[in-house]
Amino acid sequence: MSTAEQQPENPSSSTPGTPDALLGPADIRELAAALGVRPTKQKGQNFVIDANTVRRIVRTAEVRPDDVVVEVGPGLGSLTLALLEAADRVVAVEIDDILAAALPATIEARMPAKMDRFALVHSDAMLVTELPGPPPTALVANLPYNVAVPVLLTMLDRFPTIERTLVMVQAEVADRLAAEPGNKVYGVPSVKANWYAHVKRAGAIGRKVFWPAPNVDSGLVSLVRRTEPIKTTASKAEVFAVVDAAFAQRRKTLRAALAGWAGSAAGAEAALVAAGISPQARGESLTVEEFAAIAEHKPAAERPAL
Repeated sequence: MSTAEQQPENPSSSTPGTPDALLGPADIRELAAALGVRPTKQKGQNFVIDANTVRRIVRTAEVRPDDVVVEVGPGLGSLTLALLEAADRVVAVEIDDILAAALPATIEARMPAKMDRFALVHSDAMLVTELPGPPPTALVANLPYNVAVPVLLTMLDRFPTIERTLVMVQAEVADRLAAEPGNKVYGVPSVKANWYAHVKRAGAIGRKVFWPAPNVDSGLVSLVRRTEPIKTTASKAEVFAVVDAAFAQRRKTLRAALAGWAGSAAGAEAALVAAGISPQARGESLTVEEFAAIAEHKPAAERPAL
């Protein structure tokens, strides 16, 4: 990333016609103080305090006027307001009791004309199985670092109408999600994200745009859902079982790493050979399609002796 890309943008500029709609540093701190909210590491809370950063996220996400956007972890509403400027509807999923109770009032105070285009789901995103209103077409979120990958994969799995996703996550997590086979950080998140979508790094975010400033850098990850699913006769669960087994012992050859999954090292070798993959290869070199091919050739379970 260029140095310019990583710097926070000037928070004083704003979109013509809505100079006060988005939240700035003083607004965020005032809201937090009024609510008695202190961001906690346990909940992974780092609030974005720069209006231009959230608008940049919305632009990078290519949010369209007809989009129904789901946002996970809206916090005090910085990104929510920017999404409401651009999208048709926004559904925010918030687990925190105090933040969930306060968000509708913030939207009403700062964008009253958009209130009928906003919905709140007060829940843990990992437990959400349905959303109010039309099906979501996009997911845009500043995800808490400690739950970013499971939340992302769960939302993509449960809501197949989500075509485009842009998430802000810890830079390390962004690298893992967007890694390609052969990269040293390529692993379980990389492969599973690729099952659903085409994944790429979409930018870097500096620490100064957050309150409190985190001790790590952040990155944007873009995921565009596959128009055609991976061609395989194996189920997602069967493919993911191979992925989990391969990376549980990532330094071992696949013949050894998949022995437990296949029932024996010989069984693993047979499955690998049938899938056209070297038994001496390692998981970090395989594409999601190759993991699917292995899953298709899992040896039948041996019948117990009578």
